[in-house]
Amino acid sequence: MPLVRIDVQEGRTAEQLRRIADVVQEAMLDVFAAPARDRYQIITEHPVGQIIVQDTGLGIERSDGVVVLQIFEQGRDAEQKQAAYAALSERLEARCGVRPEDLIVSMTENTPADWSFGMGRAQFLTGEL
Repeated sequence: MPLVRIDVQEGRTAEQLRRIADVVQEAMLDVFAAPARDRYQIITEHPVGQIIVQDTGLGIERSDGVVVLQIFEQGRDAEQKQAAYAALSERLEARCGVRPEDLIVSMTENTPADWSFGMGRAQFLTGEL
């Protein structure tokens, strides 16, 4: 049930964007043990210059190929999160050409009460999930 927002600058093809999304989903399945049909992703393309990311003093040189992932999840510990960061970096570089310097990942935890998957119900609370 991770909800993943994928923000990129314009310039990638539809196939490249889908590959990024697929690789992110594979990492969620493998590292977070998300169920197979538990895929919630939003891809947003921004005009060049509308994603502004610096390096927080780490000396990281970014390119126009930056990818920002925001992952909303519940119940993952610090080890799983660190494993996800590593898996995403390795897989996106190997399969999509995303430089590790251009990947930014932010995770936000929430609770079962914070989700409705439709029908006006909180399925985690009602016992449907």
